[in-house]
Amino acid sequence: MTSKDKLYGSRYLENSSDVFQHNAWDDVEWSEELQQEAAAKVAKNSQTLLDDEAQTRFETEANLMWDKFYGIHQNRFFKDRQWLFKEFPELVGGDMTSTPAATAAAAPSSVGETSSSEESSCTDTRQGAACTDEAAAATSAMTGLHGKSQRILEVGCGVGNTVFPLLRSNNDPDLFVYCCDFSSTAIDIVKSQAEYDTARCHAFVCDISDEEAQYPMEDGSLDVVTLIFVLSALQPCKMAGAIRRLTRLLKPGGLLLFRDYGHHDLAQLRFKAGHCLGENFYVRGDGTRCYFFKQEELHDMFSTAGLERMQNAVDRRLQVNRGRQLTMYRVWIQCKYCKPETRAAPSDAT
Repeated sequence: MTSKDKLYGSRYLENSSDVFQHNAWDDVEWSEELQQEAAAKVAKNSQTLLDDEAQTRFETEANLMWDKFYGIHQNRFFKDRQWLFKEFPELVGGDMTSTPAATAAAAPSSVGETSSSEESSCTDTRQGAACTDEAAAATSAMTGLHGKSQRILEVGCGVGNTVFPLLRSNNDPDLFVYCCDFSSTAIDIVKSQAEYDTARCHAFVCDISDEEAQYPMEDGSLDVVTLIFVLSALQPCKMAGAIRRLTRLLKPGGLLLFRDYGHHDLAQLRFKAGHCLGENFYVRGDGTRCYFFKQEELHDMFSTAGLERMQNAVDRRLQVNRGRQLTMYRVWIQCKYCKPETRAAPSDAT
């Protein structure tokens, strides 16, 4: 099995006439025509921005929008994220030494080639051979990740679709999972679940966009922080500050695991005019917001916070509705960044 197979799956569309033979295809390359169509749709739906009054309302009432969302849907909207443990085996005690080389092999080279400030981290290439030794060295800095007192923080936990599968899948008796969400309604739902065990888990309300927010753990105490489809809900100007603050919570050698919407994802292309708040930033019909990321901007945020890249890759999937003969192109970005042993993250004042 190749490193490409290990990363996102192994069902590749070799012949376009086979597209409706399966429900999904992995690692799909976009044609020039598809890229142009996507760019045209984004240009059209972002031509007119919502006015300042609307922008302010969606920012100041963001918590109310999410409370309303979870009040309506409770724990019925999202499925448990079992896929998360394949993408991030570190969460359940997987072999981390194989992960950086595999992800480097599948990651586009644009970020590594344009960055000159990260001499200690490896360059992502399709071949990935030059990355192996340095990636293994970065991994060796995390030898305590699955030892005693393993601490994980899930940011944007919603109603527990990650935290409860994690507690079921990771049997480490010393595992403790913190989970937080912007919505007090979501946290109330988490705490009401029969699986919520205060001996292994602590759920709390937190606005990560507030750099002065208080956390129930000390700086430098976490092995892993997960940001799974949550950073995109923040106002773009507040994202970098949130990353800086979360980086301070990580131990040296700790990991930040990220997955979120990528630029030109189907969800972005489906927005109609009148929903755009700013470049690649939109508001849904229910008042919740969503940003669509590019690799380079994520790398800039994470590296500026003092983190070193292990993975920054685009996951392009082709999903198929065989009954209706529809093709849907999804774009997600997945990252793993490590807090180095040798230098601390910049303070919030930087």
